[in-house]
Amino acid sequence: MKVIETDLPGCLVIEPQVFGDERGFFFESFNQDKLAGHGLAPGFVQGNVSSSSRGVLRGLHYQWPNPQGKYVSVLEGEVWDVAVDIRRGSPTFGQWTGVHLSADNKRHFWIPEGFAHGFVTLSERALFTYLCTATYDREADAGIRWDDPRLAVDWPASEPLLSPKDARAPFLDEVDESRLPVYVP
Repeated sequence: MKVIETDLPGCLVIEPQVFGDERGFFFESFNQDKLAGHGLAPGFVQGNVSSSSRGVLRGLHYQWPNPQGKYVSVLEGEVWDVAVDIRRGSPTFGQWTGVHLSADNKRHFWIPEGFAHGFVTLSERALFTYLCTATYDREADAGIRWDDPRLAVDWPASEPLLSPKDARAPFLDEVDESRLPVYVP
């Protein structure tokens, strides 16, 4: 397993060791002991799978309170995946990092608690999976506009397909401070 740091401290790309031959391939998608060896020991309590067609953008989502860390990957297709630091007081508040995830590259992306998360589907269809450190909490469910100019995320889609909820999400500067996570050094 190879762990790659991103521009945002705490957000990590995990490349598993893949064993393959003419029959196909095998890799560990999650190994708690190996991740712990890299200082990462999330306690997952919920797993989710979504399917999206080309151009669908989901996000930028987060929960507060009851934040979720997410360990995400793509089983079929490809996406551009983004994490945004929305922790009040963080030295990287409002900054983002993006990762190309696909069934071909078999990468995983760790997004810690306190970050907003979203992705856009680049292939005809993408089957996306994520493990979460907290269960879904409807009262804590929140989002930030995907096209917030303050964030200036470089999405590879100019007119994505959005859910009504994502289309009306507020800009980061419009979110009440009490609805944003707090940075803990």
